[in-house]
Amino acid sequence: MSETIPTRFENAAILTEDPACPRADTMVVQGGSIAWVGWADDVPERFTGDACRAVDLAGARVIPGFVDAHMHALMLAAFSTQISALPPAVNSIEELVDAIRRVRATQDADMWIQGWGYDEELLAEKRSPTRWDLDRGCADAPVCILRTCGHIRCVNSRALEIAGITRDTPDPAGGQIERDENGEPTGVLKETARDLVNPYIPHASLEDDVRNLVDLGRLMASQGIVAATDMCTLDGTDAMPALRAAARAGLKQDVATYVLWDYVKDDPAFRIDTKETDRAQQVFCAGIKLLSDGSVSGRTAWFDVPYLGADPSDPDACGFPTCTDEELDGAIAFCRDNACQLSVHAMGTRAIDRVLAHLDGIAPWCEGYPHVRMEHVTAPSAQAVETFARTGIGVVTQPIFPYAEIATYRANCGDERTRTYYPLRTLIDAGVRLCISTDAPATSWATPSDPFPNIKSAVTRHASTGFDFGASERIDIEEALALYTREAARMVGFADLGMLRAGYKASFVVLDRDILAVPADTIDQVKVAATYIRGERVF
Repeated sequence: MSETIPTRFENAAILTEDPACPRADTMVVQGGSIAWVGWADDVPERFTGDACRAVDLAGARVIPGFVDAHMHALMLAAFSTQISALPPAVNSIEELVDAIRRVRATQDADMWIQGWGYDEELLAEKRSPTRWDLDRGCADAPVCILRTCGHIRCVNSRALEIAGITRDTPDPAGGQIERDENGEPTGVLKETARDLVNPYIPHASLEDDVRNLVDLGRLMASQGIVAATDMCTLDGTDAMPALRAAARAGLKQDVATYVLWDYVKDDPAFRIDTKETDRAQQVFCAGIKLLSDGSVSGRTAWFDVPYLGADPSDPDACGFPTCTDEELDGAIAFCRDNACQLSVHAMGTRAIDRVLAHLDGIAPWCEGYPHVRMEHVTAPSAQAVETFARTGIGVVTQPIFPYAEIATYRANCGDERTRTYYPLRTLIDAGVRLCISTDAPATSWATPSDPFPNIKSAVTRHASTGFDFGASERIDIEEALALYTREAARMVGFADLGMLRAGYKASFVVLDRDILAVPADTIDQVKVAATYIRGERVF
């Protein structure tokens, strides 16, 4: 497909996402780019007859490739080699203990055992595992299991010992060492407390990272994903070398990376090299990521009302902030000085309002994409919605969260509050710059990067259990597809992606059925028949 001979895709149902030409039935691809798109009767003579190689798509639905504007590619790739603590692999703490025991039987005592994905509401015991649970699986080697949200770790006693965490260890700023009634650490480390074990967990080799990323690229191709992000690693690893090496080794997707502010904020010499920020590259650095609060499912997102069952006198009953005002202002100043994008994680109402208060009145410093993008935005206030629309600050949200984690949302926040969360309809109608993404692997789903359950959630507002989590905030299928393609590409600043338009990259998807015509509750049954990235068929 990369030769100079053009290929004419014809007899297709093409949704271009180009407002100037929303529908078409013919598209010509040459040299990795789209040379022409439109209707069969209007095909230029130079692309007719034997001048092109013809591919008859037999009426198949064609859309721009999906752009996952918020995922953690390096983490997701690495997790393929770790224990999956999600159903159907693990349904209880006892099954998690058994899985740890099986891994220990294949490893030496000095080797870490790692896993990811647990959600207490998906475990039979309806509680978080503790150090003592993990000790039953393995007591003589360190064990670390990451919660599905990515903000909480559960570690065993050996890991606590290695990290020097005892009953006398103070909580770090923006984090909590969970303790039992006797003051003993339970092994659950929340928010910045999870970082206390990071220095002791071994990093994968570059060769392992590259191999895992190339494998992830194949999975994403099968899901129609043509571009993705690495929104930061939790241990400070620079993802850029691995991603660029993976691109040389066969990773096809365009990828944008973000650097976690926690790991560079105290380095006065840190700069983002302009050679790394060129968005014309397959892999580039988009900017800085800052965490301002935690997760709803971990009860650490910072709301203006307490979580269900919380003691109102508890200072953390509403969740808590995970960065200081000085850190927030420092990240803003750095991004302005370096003309790079700022990404801020903010889920709870209070966290969102606080971040916007620091940003409101500051002129945008990027062109062609939002200077600031706010991640998740679970429960924005009416004032926050107005501020987003007025300032052009982007919102990157995840309807897959309530879809997959509905039991946790209902238990932590109640039904009525949950129905107001992720207000897609409200945000669109207000004119907010918006896109949807998965945050994989921080998603309680067997294949967390799969776009189709995410789209189904946005369109139906029905969780995986069938629970209606706010019908008034539904959007239609065409809006959802636009948010996952054109608007997602614009949010990150991917060059020439997200629309099927002459001059754009020929990165598109052929579906096995017409997603615009299927019943909404079957959207997750749609499959990808073929994926093309820059004109090459990669699936």
